[in-house]
Amino acid sequence: MTDVIIIGAGPAGLTAAIYAQRAGKSVMLLEAKIYGGQIVNTPDIENYPGIKHISGFEYAQGLYEQAMSFGAEFKMEAALRIEDKGDYKIVKTANGDYEAKAVILATGAKNRPLGIEREADMVGKGVSYCATCDGMFYRGKRVAVNGGGNTAIEDAEFLSNVAEKVYVIHRRDEFRADAKDVERLKAKENVEFVLNSTVKSLVGEDKLTAIEVENKETGDVTTIEIDGLFIAIGQMPDNKAFADVAELDPKGYIQAGESCKTETPGVFTAGDCRTKEVRQLTTAAADGAIAALAAAQYIATLA
Repeated sequence: MTDVIIIGAGPAGLTAAIYAQRAGKSVMLLEAKIYGGQIVNTPDIENYPGIKHISGFEYAQGLYEQAMSFGAEFKMEAALRIEDKGDYKIVKTANGDYEAKAVILATGAKNRPLGIEREADMVGKGVSYCATCDGMFYRGKRVAVNGGGNTAIEDAEFLSNVAEKVYVIHRRDEFRADAKDVERLKAKENVEFVLNSTVKSLVGEDKLTAIEVENKETGDVTTIEIDGLFIAIGQMPDNKAFADVAELDPKGYIQAGESCKTETPGVFTAGDCRTKEVRQLTTAAADGAIAALAAAQYIATLA
C-alpha cells in the first residue's frame, strides 16, 4: 500500500511528489509517456520566478531528479482507471493493480487538433504540433504557425531563426500571448501575420505543399505555399478514464477549485487537467503543492 499515487509526471505531478514526500508520505508516480510533460518542448523559460532563463528540458530534468532524490517510485505505465474502495483506491494499469490511500490526478492536457480533413494523415508529412521537436527539418523553408497564444508565438519566434519565411495564422486580430513577445515577433522581417483567418484545408499528396486559408471577415480563400504547418491552438484534457471518481466539465477538465479536491474523498487533482483560468508553469507547481498537502491531511484522517 502506497500512501499517494500520482498519475502524471509533468510539473504538477512532480511537484506533488516532492511535497508529499516532504510530508512523510510514500509516493508512486505513474507516467504513460515521458516525465516533464509538454514543458520539455519549450526552448527557453523566462517567466518562472527566481530563474531568469532555463530550457524546458533542464527544468523538467531538475524537477524529476529532485522528486527521485526523496525516494519516489517511478513507473512508465498508463493508468487505465481508478476503483474507489473508500479508505483506499486501486489504480489499474495494463501491468497490474496498485493500491494507495490517496490519488492525485495530474494528467495534464494534450495538443488540440484543428479538426480539418487529412490532418491526422499529414502528421509527419508537413503537419506538426511541436516546433522545437520538428523545426530543424524546415531549415531554409517556408512554414506557418496556427494559433494566437503564448505557445504559438514562441513557436513562431523559434522557427523565424530557422525557416526562410514564417506565417502566423490567427482567427482573431488580437493575441492571447504576452504583448511583449508579440511585439518582438512583429519586428522579425521574415514573419508575416495572417489575421482574422483560419486554415480550411491542406494541399499535397505525399507531403504538405500548401494550405488554403479563409478570411473570416471577407470569406476570401487564399492559398499559401508552405512546407510545414505547426498547429498551436491550445490543449485538451484526457480524463475520461477517471470520470467515475472525478466529475468533468463539458470540456473534459476535472471539476476542482483551488483546493484541488475532487468530489471523491481521497482523490485530488493538479495542473492543466483541472478547471482553472490560468494554465502556466507556476500554477501547475502551485497545484502540485496544494494537492500533495491536501492528500497528506486526508491520509491523517484515516489513522
